[in-house]
Amino acid sequence: MSTENHNPQKYYVPDQSIWPLVGAIALGLIAFGAGHYTIEWSKQEAGFGHYFLGAGLLVMVVMLVGWFGDQIRESRAGLYNKQLGGSYKLGMSWFIFSEVMFFMAFFGALFYARMIAVPWLGGASNNAMTGEILWPGFEAIWPLTTTPGGTTTQAMGWLGLPLINTAILVISSITLHFAHVGLEEGKRQKLKLWLVITIVLGLIFLGLQGYEYVHAYRDLGLTLDSGIYGNTFFMLTGFHGVHVTLGAIMMIVMAGRVFAGHFTKDDQFAFQATAWYWHFVDVVWLVLFVFVYVL
Repeated sequence: MSTENHNPQKYYVPDQSIWPLVGAIALGLIAFGAGHYTIEWSKQEAGFGHYFLGAGLLVMVVMLVGWFGDQIRESRAGLYNKQLGGSYKLGMSWFIFSEVMFFMAFFGALFYARMIAVPWLGGASNNAMTGEILWPGFEAIWPLTTTPGGTTTQAMGWLGLPLINTAILVISSITLHFAHVGLEEGKRQKLKLWLVITIVLGLIFLGLQGYEYVHAYRDLGLTLDSGIYGNTFFMLTGFHGVHVTLGAIMMIVMAGRVFAGHFTKDDQFAFQATAWYWHFVDVVWLVLFVFVYVL
C-alpha cells in the first residue's frame, strides 16, 4: 500500500469488493470446523470437522490472495494518495489495539482463575466449606495439575522449547528491524537477506510450537481435557500461534513484493504495517512466556 503517491484526487474510493464477505465465510468455516475437529480428535472419533476446517482454510487463502492482489495493483497504479495513507496507518493502529484487547481478555481469564477462583476454592474469604463441597480435598496451588475428575497431568516448564522459542522471536524482531533499516537506506540486498532470515525464524518458531504440543500430549498428559490450566495454556499459546502464522504469511507476501522490486523509502506502508504486527506478536509472547510458563 502506498502512502506517498500524489494522486490529484482528494480521496480514493475503492470499488465494491466481495472479499470481506469471502473472508467472513472463511472465518465461519474455520471456527465451526476447528471446534468440531478438536472435539472429534480428543475423543478419537471420526467426523466431518476436518472437512469444514480444510474448506475454511482454502477459502481464506483465496480471500488473502485476491484481496492482497487488489490492494497491490491499486497501490502500484498510483491510485492512493497521502491522505489515504494516513487512513491506512490509523486503521492498522486500531487493528493492533483490538488485538491487544483480544489477548487482554484471555490474560484476564488466566488472572481470574489463578488469583481469584483457585484461592476461593482453597478456602480464602471464609469459603472453606463451599470449596470443600465443590471440590473435596482441593489444594490451592498453581498450576492446577489435577482436575475435579481426578485426572493428573504435568505442568509445562519454561526451560527447553519455550525458552528457545522466546529467543527465536526476540531475534526475529531484531532481524526484521535490520531489514527495515535496509529498506530505509535503499540497500535492497540487506533488506532481502534480513527479511528472509526473519521469515525462517518465524517458521522455526511454529515448528517448535507444534513439537511442544506433541510433547505436551504424549509425555506430560497436558491436553485440552486437563482442566483450567490446560485450557488456558492451549488457549493463549494456540491463539498466539495463529497470530504468528498470520504474521509469517504477511512477511512472505512482503518478501515476494520486495523481490519483485516493490517498496521504497517513501512508499512502504505495507512493509511497515507488517513490521508493526510482527513486533506486537513478539511482545505478546514475552508477556505470555512470563505469566504462562515462568510464574
